[in-house]
Amino acid sequence: MLILSRRPGQSVHVGDEIKITVLSIRGQQIKLGLEVPEFMPVFREEVYEKVQTQNTLALELDNNDVLAVAALWTKKDRQ
Repeated sequence: MLILSRRPGQSVHVGDEIKITVLSIRGQQIKLGLEVPEFMPVFREEVYEKVQTQNTLALELDNNDVLAVAALWTKKDRQ
């Protein structure tokens, strides 16, 4: 992990397309401004983790689903 110190108003560039600016610091809270390309999704960590979990679950095969699809194909072939 790269650790950098920045003051309010200062920025960090990640590659040519991402700019992160410290907007303010108030107690234990830091407000960041992010400039990223429109096509690049940005998630808070807790949302990102939930999306990843849901994507993993969606990819898991259920034997009942496979059997149901196979039954549909065989019915279509008989017609």
